[in-house]
Amino acid sequence: MNPIVRFFFNYIGASVKWIYGLVIRIFIKKPKFTFQEYLHGAKNPNYYDFMGHNLNNGLIGVLTFVFVIVPILISLF
Repeated sequence: MNPIVRFFFNYIGASVKWIYGLVIRIFIKKPKFTFQEYLHGAKNPNYYDFMGHNLNNGLIGVLTFVFVIVPILISLF
C-alpha cells in the first residue's frame, strides 16, 4: 500500500482511539495516554508490537472512513 495512504488511515485510526480513550479514561479516572502513544505505540523500551499497533490503527481508520466519513460526504454531495 502507498505510504501516504497508510499514514492517512493510521492517523484516522489513532485519532479515533485517542478520542475514545480520552472519554473512557475520564469516566474511569485512569491516567490518559498522549496522542503520540496512540499513533506510534507505547513509550516502553521493551515494546515489540509496532507492526500490530499500526495494523490496528489502519483497520480502525479504514472502518471509520468507510462507515462514517464516506456516508457524510455522500449526503453532502
